[in-house]
Amino acid sequence: MRITDLMIKETMIMDLQAVTKDAAIDEMINSLAASGRIHDPVLFKEMIWKREGESSTGIGGGIGMPHAKTSAVKEPTVVFAKSRKGVDFESLDGEPAYLFFMIAAPEGAGSMHMKTLAALSRLLIDADFIQKLMDTETPEKVTALFDVRQDEEEEQKRRKEAAKPVKAAQQHDPSPAAALSSGEKPFIVAVTACPTGIAHTFMAEDALKKTAQRMGVDIRVETNGSEGANQVLTEEEIHRAAGVIVAADKNVDMARFNGKPVLQRPVSDGIRKSEELITKAVAGDAPIYRSEGVAAGASRSGSDAQQENVKGGGRGIGSKIYKDLMNGISHMLPFVVGGGILLAISFLFEQLAGTEHPTVQLLQTIGGGGGAFHFLIPVLAGFIALSIGDRPALMPGMVGGFLALNANSGFLGGLAAGFLAGYVVLFLRRGLKGLPKALEGLKPILLYPVLGLLITGTIMYYLFGPFFSWINTGLIDFLNNLGTGNAIILGLVLGGMMAIDMGGPFNKAAYTFAIGVFTSSGNTDGAWMAAVMAGGMVPPLAIALSTTFSKKKYTEQERKSGVTNYVMGLSFITEGAIPFAAADPLRVLTSCILGSAVAGGLTQLWSINVPAPHGGIFVAALANHALLFLLAVVIGSVISALVLSLWKKPIEAK
Repeated sequence: MRITDLMIKETMIMDLQAVTKDAAIDEMINSLAASGRIHDPVLFKEMIWKREGESSTGIGGGIGMPHAKTSAVKEPTVVFAKSRKGVDFESLDGEPAYLFFMIAAPEGAGSMHMKTLAALSRLLIDADFIQKLMDTETPEKVTALFDVRQDEEEEQKRRKEAAKPVKAAQQHDPSPAAALSSGEKPFIVAVTACPTGIAHTFMAEDALKKTAQRMGVDIRVETNGSEGANQVLTEEEIHRAAGVIVAADKNVDMARFNGKPVLQRPVSDGIRKSEELITKAVAGDAPIYRSEGVAAGASRSGSDAQQENVKGGGRGIGSKIYKDLMNGISHMLPFVVGGGILLAISFLFEQLAGTEHPTVQLLQTIGGGGGAFHFLIPVLAGFIALSIGDRPALMPGMVGGFLALNANSGFLGGLAAGFLAGYVVLFLRRGLKGLPKALEGLKPILLYPVLGLLITGTIMYYLFGPFFSWINTGLIDFLNNLGTGNAIILGLVLGGMMAIDMGGPFNKAAYTFAIGVFTSSGNTDGAWMAAVMAGGMVPPLAIALSTTFSKKKYTEQERKSGVTNYVMGLSFITEGAIPFAAADPLRVLTSCILGSAVAGGLTQLWSINVPAPHGGIFVAALANHALLFLLAVVIGSVISALVLSLWKKPIEAK
């Protein structure tokens, strides 16, 4: 398949009018929809922004590559677009983007499609080719340029394959030191991977290969694309390599690199900082990776080695704690949503058929404390521990969470158990580092499980369990005894937090608090879930209302995008408002926080309970005052929309 089979002329935009990232994405999506290449623009845009949330696809050098792989795509397509003025696309180099390639890949796309997209990604590393694209004026010239270049690439590949000598098995010592001392080229290995596995994976691969060739370094690169790992590194290659580069934004198989110097960086560093990475890898200037999950430097402490990988794209302590917490919450949420909604439905049946009805008992058993809800705290604790201490910490974490459940220390006890188990395992790794090599094999199968469980369990049983049980009981009693005024204030705070960062730490903190009360109080009536759900529904609905009734304040692309926020808002998907908040943060965020706070406060003023942790309007009927819940959402949305519409300047005045 040719690249130009995917880059059809009908979708090309030779003079992109957008000047903002959101508008540029909308303009390209509109081109896809108009040509019939996608059948669900709303879902496609949602997946595009989900990918942007992981890392910007503005790769620098004037190029933007927004991409998504989703069922919304009918036929695999690449939209080529060129901007004369440039677009602030939040590029990695901070410069405007002028050339855009929006990649739309359907779920289950064949290998030929993915190989073609990989070939496109590799071409975009070539600065001369990019300049030629900048100079083109018509779709025909763009197509011709890609055809010629792909012909050249295929011919070079054929020549290379034909000229490739058959290598005899190496008879000498294949170690890195021996290879370097014998005068051979330095040899390193690398793995590249991005969350979607379409573009950045292969661009990083090509950048590393070209830079290594220029530097006189031999390199083997494994790509972890959408079809899994390709060109998988062999055991011999890993052993022979002087160092390892892992340029990845998703998990890859790391255990095979045990004992090797490993640089772990974002995939974007593989594209833009390839020379730096190769220089460090050749010199072995990287932390020594340990397969249990701890990097311990050969001549420095483990913490020093970890700090080395933090440089150039890693995370600080606060971000690391947040990541660990979110790992637990993200794995717990399916239990919360699945069990919570089934439990809420059982309450609805109970009103119609009574508590003894078999359907009511079935749903409450599956969803409630005897089913999904029974696993919430152990799963939360286990996956927090896993994020901190890798696989040896999973079991102590889950058991610690179970002990927290039995001690009635609730959600807070589960959090404590997860962090405790994770750091206990890290402590054990350091403490057992000096054991004889003959005992190394006993660590993961005997020492870590037994000692990790014993220490975690003992601390939970005698200290953390009783302590957090006291705190949990006090918190629940305090919330249950709140006066109306105090409940309204807390509702205002929770509702407003849902709009501060729309899916970020503040949003997650409010939602997590509501889940904690929802699951540990023994009273799943969902008063605080009502506040956070109403607060989370307001921002996208406010955007939708503002773009509908204040059309002169928005571009055509923004108005079209605003319509999709009706669906997102009603579905309790706060993230639908993010593009508008990014383009005009002061006005949008302030307006949305105000309306969300009002909506959250009204739910407490009217004593509204929503016994479901997600669903928006689709679970509103389960509320004890369904109409009042909807009214609170409407009032908050209208307030935000009015403030935003009055505050925002007409588009002509911008």
